Amino acid sequence: MFAQIKEDLNAIMLRDPAAKSRLEAAMCYPGLHAIWLHRIAHHFYKKGWVVFPRLVNTFSRFLTGIDIHPGAKLGPGLFIDHGMGLVIGETAELGSNVTLYQGVTLGGTGKEKGKRHPTIGNNVVISSGAKVLGSFKVGDNSKIGSGSVVLKEVPPNSVVVGVPGRVVALDGKRVHPDDIDLDHDVLPDPVAEYEERLARHMDEINKRLKELEASIYVNSRHPKDYD
Repeated sequence: MFAQIKEDLNAIMLRDPAAKSRLEAAMCYPGLHAIWLHRIAHHFYKKGWVVFPRLVNTFSRFLTGIDIHPGAKLGPGLFIDHGMGLVIGETAELGSNVTLYQGVTLGGTGKEKGKRHPTIGNNVVISSGAKVLGSFKVGDNSKIGSGSVVLKEVPPNSVVVGVPGRVVALDGKRVHPDDIDLDHDVLPDPVAEYEERLARHMDEINKRLKELEASIYVNSRHPKDYD
C-alpha cells in the first residue's frame, strides 16, 4: 500500500510543475483523493458488493467533483490534473502512466451490456474536455487534443484532434501534409486551419474584384477603338 501511495505521489511530482512538495500533493490534490477512494470502492466491488462501493463513489464525487465508477480499472501512475467534471465509466480500463485533465469523459454509447467503455493504453495523455466514447482501445503513447470527441480506435503513437476525432500524426509524422506542424504541445486544429484558408481565399477574390472594377472604370473613362 505504501509503495503504491509513493508511486501516486511521484506521478504528481514528475508531471505537475505546480506541485511543490509531496505533502502538498497528498493534502490538496483532488485527483489523488479520487484515485485513493476509488481503490477502496473497487476492492469491495470486486468482492460482489453493490451499495457500499457506490456510496464511496458518491462521497468521492461530492468531495472531488470526479466520478469514477467502482468497476473501472485504473493502472499505476495515473495522474488526474484538476479533474473537475471528469467521468470514468464502469468498464473503462486504464494502463500505466495515463494523464487525464479536467472535463475528460471515458464513456459508453447506447445501453449495451458488457464492455462498453474505452481501454486506454500506457503513457496516454487525454486533454481537457475530450470525450472518448465506446468500447475500443486508445493505443500506447497517444495524445487526445482538448475538446476532441473520439469514437473509434486510435493506433499507438498517435495524435488525435477534432470532432469527431481524427488522427493527425502517427509515429511523429503528420498524416495529412496540409495540417500545421506539430511541436511539443501544439496540436493542429483542422477547423481553424480551414477557416484561415477560406479567409485567405476571400481576400484574394476581393483583391481581384477591386482590380477588375478599377479596370472597368478606366476603360469607361477612356474607351478604346477595337476596330
